[in-house]
Amino acid sequence: MDAMDWALLRELQADARLSYSELSRRVHLSPPAVAERVRRLEESGVVTGYHAHVDLARTGRDVIALVTMSCYGATCLLLDEAVPGWPEIMEIYRVTGDACSVLRVATASMEAFETVIDRLGKYGQPSSTMVLSTPLPWQPVIPLP
Repeated sequence: MDAMDWALLRELQADARLSYSELSRRVHLSPPAVAERVRRLEESGVVTGYHAHVDLARTGRDVIALVTMSCYGATCLLLDEAVPGWPEIMEIYRVTGDACSVLRVATASMEAFETVIDRLGKYGQPSSTMVLSTPLPWQPVIPLP
């Protein structure tokens, strides 16, 4: 990736709805060149999609937690293809250490959170940490030094 690719990524991460014309103006490259570079970023897997950032609390999901799962073997939740489809599970990370995964869970209430914990119990031992606030909710990807 060169400096122009990073300039395009910076602009697209700030506003993925920009037209090629506007992107072209911002990075000082012709619209066809911008379109070609964006297409290459998509085809190479650097750009994996275009998404809206959603405020979970404003959608009624006020309870957010990180749930560490200690489960291994045939009953591991990572082997169940249905678990990523649960609407309360926002992200799943496979991790090293004493646990196999960490889930970011968002529910409407503590009662709903309890239900998720109970459902997770069949896969192993869940351990939860409640999120009080999110000082850094999202950060764009920039080149490493």
